[in-house]
Amino acid sequence: MTADSVNPGVDGGRIDHPALPGAAAAIDRMLVLGGGYTGRRLALALEAAGVPVLLSHRQPAPPGDDRGWLHFDPDQGALPSQADLAGVSHVLVTIPPDAGGRDPVLESLETRLRQLAPVWVGYLSTTGVYGDTGGAWVDETSPTRPLLERSQARLTCEQAWRRSGLPVQLLRLPAIYGPGRNPMVSLRNGTARLIHKPGQVFSRVHVDDIVGAVLHTIALSPEARPDTLILADTFPCPSSEILGLAAHLLGCRLPDVQRFDDVAAAMGPMARSFWSENRRASSRRLRDDLGYRLLYPTYREGLASCSGDFF
Repeated sequence: MTADSVNPGVDGGRIDHPALPGAAAAIDRMLVLGGGYTGRRLALALEAAGVPVLLSHRQPAPPGDDRGWLHFDPDQGALPSQADLAGVSHVLVTIPPDAGGRDPVLESLETRLRQLAPVWVGYLSTTGVYGDTGGAWVDETSPTRPLLERSQARLTCEQAWRRSGLPVQLLRLPAIYGPGRNPMVSLRNGTARLIHKPGQVFSRVHVDDIVGAVLHTIALSPEARPDTLILADTFPCPSSEILGLAAHLLGCRLPDVQRFDDVAAAMGPMARSFWSENRRASSRRLRDDLGYRLLYPTYREGLASCSGDFF
């Protein structure tokens, strides 16, 4: 990532987050571990505000474009030195557990992170740690009862981060969507499925509200930051509902409806697990207690903001 690469139009990106000036003033240098969809989005916003950002990648930097590029691949022994991390004051971890269910960042970088003495470490986790509630609401005070193996691994990693002694804030996310990752894309490429399962709903969050909430919490005083926070929009709903709006925005037909009971056996393990849990995730603490105003309160505003990618 380089400052030259920042462009408000990249991936439909927006850089006008209200909390950006306050967060930028608080950050000396930002370390984003995980240069994927969400990590790159945050880096773009911060770089646009002139904040030095280190964004990790599993591949070495391309020739002549290594500013802000951090080669981090613990499986291959590619670890940053303490000099590489000099000046980092804030850290966001977006990297999931490894194949063994352990946190690759803590496994390889805990000592170096301690030496940095960061003032904030954000860890992106999942609302999957709450397990299946039959569609009932969960919030930060709800018990964690993960059923899926990957959610159990996330909870184990959360606990490891808590034990680290670092100033960790756990950020629990539902399904993430945004430019380049939404039902309009799957409709266009022919992979969309209209599946009906009575009573099933999903919570979701727009990627720019993840970025906005991260910036918002960084701008708060340390004592005002809760140690656990759910980032989600206000309107959990069936997947068929957001797919219907996507088809309307594109002016295309929906695929034929399929009953979940008829297709479940033919689904892959990941898809089946996706449909095996039903819950509504509440972001009331973020919105009411911390005063964050969602950029996209429901999928209606969020999906409409992505439609410019197609026209």
